Amino acid sequence: MTNTILILDGGTGRELARRGAPFRQPEWSALALIEGPQFVSAVHRAYVEAGADVITTNSYALVPFHIGVERFASEGVLLAARAGQLARDVADASSHSVRVAGSLPPVCGSYRPDLVDLDRARPILNVLIGALAPNVDHWLAETLSSLAEARLCAMLTAPTGKALWLSFTLEDDGATDASALRSGESVAEAAYLAQEVGAAALLFNCSQPEVMEAAISSARAILGAQSAIRIGVYANAFPPMAADAKANSELSPIRADLTPEGYARFAAAWCAAGASILGGCCGIGPEHIAALRTGVTA
Repeated sequence: MTNTILILDGGTGRELARRGAPFRQPEWSALALIEGPQFVSAVHRAYVEAGADVITTNSYALVPFHIGVERFASEGVLLAARAGQLARDVADASSHSVRVAGSLPPVCGSYRPDLVDLDRARPILNVLIGALAPNVDHWLAETLSSLAEARLCAMLTAPTGKALWLSFTLEDDGATDASALRSGESVAEAAYLAQEVGAAALLFNCSQPEVMEAAISSARAILGAQSAIRIGVYANAFPPMAADAKANSELSPIRADLTPEGYARFAAAWCAAGASILGGCCGIGPEHIAALRTGVTA
């Protein structure tokens, strides 16, 4: 495994809202693409200026769940292409090398493996992949709660020839195995799947920082210290999410203890456990990413 640490960006939706971008339900972070794309560019630039090596397209909410079936049918390709172009433009204008990750979301809802519907997800993901592909360096299938979602993303992205990063969300309610996906499937199974599909990275995101170190250890036990598959983490700043949570149904509270310095302390432990990709998810902003750049990679 490489010793070079890659720094990801942080959460997009929260940062858009904090900056006064158009932001409401049900569109969530997609609304800025529709009504204020300059805010999306500003968020990307903020993360680049904070030291991110990778920025992620603002395509997480570009699904019928958020923008509606009719709008997705008529504008989905345009909006996804816009998301890719905005990220590409910021990356290309950076004074340091910045990669663009194409976000592929859980189409049927975050944290809800019980709602996974592969037949429904397939055509939606195909639209996103086709529109994003010209402007992304690799794929980031993120907040996956089950192995089935990951397999589908691997199958659909394979024809593009671009590397795939798989990122899973973990059980974090304290009542279950800290090395389990929200589906109940194990991190070990996720690691085997990453090997099977030829993923370039296996990450864990949108879960509490406290559960990440155990997941890293479980993944590394399967992949081995010399694996070419990177391990990464980008946690959120939320309290535990309920099993029946509705994705982005409201702005969840943010933990007061996860200051940039507090988050960087968690990240240092993840790095020591074997992670070589570090970033942030919901509630983790540019100031946190700057702390990772100066505190963890220094």
